[in-house]
Amino acid sequence: MNPRSKLIAIKIIHTLVWLFFNVVIFYMLYAVLVNKIDKWLWIGYGLFVLEGLTLLVFKFFCPLTVIARKYSNSNKANFDIYLPHWLAKYNKPVYTTILVIIIIIHIYQVLK
Repeated sequence: MNPRSKLIAIKIIHTLVWLFFNVVIFYMLYAVLVNKIDKWLWIGYGLFVLEGLTLLVFKFFCPLTVIARKYSNSNKANFDIYLPHWLAKYNKPVYTTILVIIIIIHIYQVLK
């Protein structure tokens, strides 16, 4: 497999992982908005804790990004994933904000 093919494979896998986490986070948002506090919400929290720990270990880079760097010299934010540049660039702040909103709503639901 040549470097270009390896980068394409990484981009596909990275995009699929990103899509999976989108399903998780938007389910979590839905669950707290309708006050459906179930095991899937807690599994979502667990997945995001694992993701956060993984990012800490890899100095705030996705491990797939670290691997993709071996096959590209690009400085673009989306060199390793099939996302628009602006979304790849601001992915962490956007989704961290959504997660904080989920946590705030969940705390509100528990306290009311």
